[in-house]
Amino acid sequence: MARVEIKMIDRFLFETELIIKKADINIANHVGNDTFVSLMQEARIRFFKHLGYMDLDIEGRGIIISDLAVVYKSQSYLGDRLKVELGVGDFNKYGCDIFYQLTNSETSALVIQAKNGIVFFDYAKNRVSTIPEKFKSRFL
Repeated sequence: MARVEIKMIDRFLFETELIIKKADINIANHVGNDTFVSLMQEARIRFFKHLGYMDLDIEGRGIIISDLAVVYKSQSYLGDRLKVELGVGDFNKYGCDIFYQLTNSETSALVIQAKNGIVFFDYAKNRVSTIPEKFKSRFL
């Protein structure tokens, strides 16, 4: 069976730390696969805030998530401190990809690698919008 492969970027632009809470743990006593999506969202919100943006206001436009790929490398447990690194790449006319790498801060074990596509959206007109040049130029 073919596996998902993510070609990671060479350089991450932002780092934050998340601590695994009881609510993140599933019946198997580790972080549930679906919880990682929420952890990635929290990291992305912090990244955008660091840049002076919010999901609904990036140079006057919002974003929507267009796709998601996650490769699970190791388990994570209650109390783990995860270093989350983020970067941006694969720009196109309407958006780009945000890349994530989560590692255990204490053991350095790679936990997940992931990416999600974002598409810029004009919520007032209810339609896809081109990527703001000012946003794009911050990374190129």
